[in-house]
Parts: sequence; C-alpha cells; structure tokens
Amino acid sequence: MSQLTQPSINNIQKWLQDSYIDEETKQELRSLEQDPTELEDRFYKDLEFGTGGLRGVIGAGSNRMNRYTIGKATQGFAQFIVGSYGQTEGKPSVVIAHDSRHFSPEFALEAALVLAGNGIVAKLFPSLRTTPQLSFSVRDLGATGGIVITASHNPPEYNGYKVYNAQGGQLVPHEAEQVIRNIQEVSSFAAVKRMTQAEAEEQGLLVWLGEADDDAFVRTVAQNSVNADLIRSSLGADFRIVYTPLHGTGNIPVRKTLEAIGFTHVHVVPEQEQPDAEFSTVKSPNPEEREAFTLAMKLGRELNADILIGTDPDCDRMGAVVQDRNGEFVVLSGNQSGAIMIHYLLSQLKEAGKLPDNGVVVKTIVTSEMGATIARHYGVEVVNTLTGFKYIGERMTEYEESGQYTYLFGYEESYGYLAGNYARDKDAVLASMLIAEAGAYYKGQGKTLYEVLEELYEQFGYFQEQLESRTLKGKDGLAQIQSTMAAWRNQPPVEVGGVRVQEMLDYSLGLDGLPQENVLKFMLEDGSWFCLRPSGTEPKIKVYFAVHGETIIHAKERIAKLVEVVMLRVDA
Repeated sequence: MSQLTQPSINNIQKWLQDSYIDEETKQELRSLEQDPTELEDRFYKDLEFGTGGLRGVIGAGSNRMNRYTIGKATQGFAQFIVGSYGQTEGKPSVVIAHDSRHFSPEFALEAALVLAGNGIVAKLFPSLRTTPQLSFSVRDLGATGGIVITASHNPPEYNGYKVYNAQGGQLVPHEAEQVIRNIQEVSSFAAVKRMTQAEAEEQGLLVWLGEADDDAFVRTVAQNSVNADLIRSSLGADFRIVYTPLHGTGNIPVRKTLEAIGFTHVHVVPEQEQPDAEFSTVKSPNPEEREAFTLAMKLGRELNADILIGTDPDCDRMGAVVQDRNGEFVVLSGNQSGAIMIHYLLSQLKEAGKLPDNGVVVKTIVTSEMGATIARHYGVEVVNTLTGFKYIGERMTEYEESGQYTYLFGYEESYGYLAGNYARDKDAVLASMLIAEAGAYYKGQGKTLYEVLEELYEQFGYFQEQLESRTLKGKDGLAQIQSTMAAWRNQPPVEVGGVRVQEMLDYSLGLDGLPQENVLKFMLEDGSWFCLRPSGTEPKIKVYFAVHGETIIHAKERIAKLVEVVMLRVDA
C-alpha cells in the first residue's frame, strides 16, 4: 500500500477492522492489495452526498455505492425526516422505489430497514418503478419524503440514491446541506440504526405498495392529456408508435398511459423490453443518443412508424425520433422536443379558451430560448432556474402556494419535461404521452412533427444548440475539472471567434436570486452564448452552446465555429 495516501490507508484499515462490516466486503478489499490505484480511488474520500443524493460506482469502499454508504446516508436522511415532520399524530413515512440496476432492490430494502430502525414507516415498492411515480406517490400518499435507487442513464457499473422532500421534489441545497451535516455526525457504521425485515414488517414500519398505487399514477398522468377525446375517437387508431424502455422501468407505465388515452398501435422493441442491469443491447441507455435507437429504427422502418420514443432506465427522460422530408429518422434534441410540446400545449389551451392569464413555463439557464420565445408569443411568462429539475419543482410548489403563476410546463435541455401539478420531478411517461399526442394531432392536419419544427423555426427564428462534454474520472479528473473552471473564471475571454463577450455570468455568486452554483455563462454580442458546468451526477465537465441565426445554414455555421473555438481552450 506504499503508493496510497495516508488518509486512504487509515480509511482502509478502519473498514478492515470494523466488526460491523461483513467478511465478504473485507475480502473484496483484500483482493485489491496489489492495485493501489484502485484502492486509492475507493478510499481517498467519502462518496459525496450532493443536492441530488449519492451516485457512484458499485463496490466496497467509502467512495463507492454499497449497503454501508447507503445505510449511513439513510441515517442522515432519517434524522432530517424526523426533524422536518413536526409534532403531529402518527409516524413520518418515506416512499421508496428502485430501477433495474445491479443491487437496486437490495439498496432499496437496506434504506427501508434503516428508516424503520429510526421509527419511520418505509413504504416500499416490491419491484422496479419509475422515478416520476416515486415523486407522485410521495404526494399522493402524503408521505414525509422519498428515496429512489437509480443512476439514471449512467453505465451499468453505477448506481445512485436520490432523496425527496414532502412535496415530492428532490432536496434543494438548504435541505441537502442539513442531510449532509446529519451524515457527517454519523460516527461509525455501527451508529446506523437498523431493523431486520421481519421486525420492520411486524411493527408496521415496512409497508409494501402495489397495483392500486400504479393505477393511481397512470390515471393521473392520463388526465393531463390535452386532446384525449380526439385521440380516442379517431387519431389514436391511425398513429403508429415504436417504444423502447431501454431495459428500464418505463415499459408498463408508458404503454398503459398511451393505451389509456386511445393509442392502439404501440409496438415495444422486443430486444429492449425486459429489465436488464447490463443494458446489453446499447452502449449507453441514454435516449439523448442516436445509437440507443438503433433497434427502434429497425422496427420503425418495418412498421412505417410515425414516431419512435425512448425512455431512460428510471423513466424520467424521454427522447423522440421522427422522419424528415426524405423519410430519414432524425433524433429530436431535448430543446426541439420541448419547443414542440410547448407550442402544442399552449396553442391547444388557447384554442379551447383554457389558457390562464398568469400561466408560466419554467426552464433551466442552459435550455434553449426557443421554447421561451414560443411561450411569450402565447402571453405566458418564462422563469429560469439553475440546472436540475429540483429547482423547477421548487418553483412549482412556490407558485402553487402563492398563486402568483399557474404552472403549465417545465423542462430542461437534457430531455426532462413535466406538464401538470401531480409530481415534482421530470416525467418521461407524461412526455411520451404528450409528444405522441402532438404527433397524432398534427398528422391529422397532414403534417409530421419534423414539418411542425420547420414551421416553428420559420416563425420564431433558427435556434441551434449543442452540448459537448468531457469525461474526467477519478481524483485526477476532479482536479482537472476544477482547474478548468478556475481558468475560465479567473481569465475570461474578451472575444470568442471574433465576437466580443458582452458579459460573464458567474452563478457561484448567487445571481438573480438563485442558489450559488459552479456555473459560468458567457453572453456574446451577437446573441449567442455558451456555458461551462461540471456535472452534478457524472465525472464530466459540460459545455452548452446556443445561437440564433437568420437561416438554418447561418445558424449551423455560427454554432460550429463557436464550438470549435471554445473547445480548443477547454481541451488545452
């Protein structure tokens, strides 16, 4: 262990000598004695609990996802739940769901038993469920909080642990900071309070959820359809959908919801229908990537499908693929799908006389201005938040309580959308329904969604966006990400590609009343912008770009130049 740092050596010895840690875990660590680099990465820090919870590689070690890091985090969350519950009758409760990943069921049960050990009722789904259903069920069941075990679309070796407040939203910074303080006070794994499953069930502290909760979720999502009667009466029978859950949780709820509003031709990609923790048919189970739709495109051609829809493993992100004028499949970006859904939703509400005077669309600071421009066209206010749907959810609750705005739609460029007030997290079940409904509606008018997008460009301008990311793993990668952000912050460019930088927005200063976050956004004089942001869930630095051109060719040329110049410096 001579190549290990002394703090890591001390941490490893603590684990090996801790009688609370099982022998199998200790043996896994002993087997790595000849791999100091791996051991250093596993122990140079504790797996950090961020505003979204935990996310990391599965394995033994303080910087890994395992039952011990889950238990310690849950102990801290349990203290938060008890503290926020107040002096009311009964016991606080937490709803728990999990996805199809390795150890997701085991981690979910571990969290439940720690909650039970703290006198909190754990309401646990017995098999995989979507993240948006978790958010809905927290609200629907009047729970004090929620936990979902998922790593979204990360590679198979990852898992994660997300925590929710009583409103059904992911914890925002001031809440997460309290949980972090609680976790830091857990002196050892032995200090984690835990019951056996038999004890928890016997005392009514472990309750199993089921079919009634599933039905309530699907029914509520379907109620947010804009034109369900029209889909049922005519349009749904003439619209062919190919859907892939990418081996995740979306298969049953997406199909049931589409069926509930009248779609009769929904074809699931058979190779990707069943849960698979290895996501064996794709390089990445990410509906943002064209490769994830390879099998869906094959089936789509065979069936002459009108739209292809994919959802990520925990079914909170939705990607859509449509045919262009040449019959070629085109993957819509998150910004493009969002713009189409905003236009469809608001135009239909206006036509029906149901568009409220105080309507609002909420989006993130790295999301395209195209959707915002469309919303303002319909007289709808637009509010920006930091990246992360928790901030959109926080605004939803704020508006619901104050009555300042009527929430209509929230979205982020990373394929997360929500219409309706039933949840506080992005919902790919809802988004699948809404994009399919829009496709069927416009098909009834003789248009494809691609043609609708072209019309929106012609009316509102040619918006183009691009995302570049660099994966930088481990301790050295984290240092490199921090160094890159510091360099741009301390030595901001005066001009980029011959265009003067008008302003640098440093969100670490807490701009516009938003929480402080390590994000830099550069506004250029020609209306273009780019933004640098370390990912909160992956070892990546992300760079977002956006331009607004006079023609599609002009816009594409401008964004290509902007990306080239900026990434040269990022990669230097």
